Amino acid sequence: MKLGYTIVYVPNVQASLEFFSTAFGFAVKFLHESGSYGELATGETTLAFAAHELGHGNFPGGHIAASESEQPLGMELALLTDDVEAAHARAIQAGAVQLAAPSAKPWGQTVSYVRSPDGCLIELCTPVGG
Repeated sequence: MKLGYTIVYVPNVQASLEFFSTAFGFAVKFLHESGSYGELATGETTLAFAAHELGHGNFPGGHIAASESEQPLGMELALLTDDVEAAHARAIQAGAVQLAAPSAKPWGQTVSYVRSPDGCLIELCTPVGG
């Protein structure tokens, strides 16, 4: 078993792909012609976005839309970088909302938190132990 995909349900797949490309430099790997599903080239594990409509079809009981939640959901995407301050600034410039400015953690990691325009909670961090 291995983690293959993280899929985030969003109101506008194209807009989410554009935000993550602009803010973090990820290339668009795939966008379905319907616009309802897309993927970014992020390394071994694929970061993908799917339209809320697909989620409604997959989950008969519905799902909580991060884009409609006042508070971020209790899960995050952690993006590793050697320069958290610069990544944080680019994310804000691209439209993210700051939740926590970059700070040094007692275990040696630098961490910040932003929320993307589609409501996704994003941790920007240096690698643990480095």
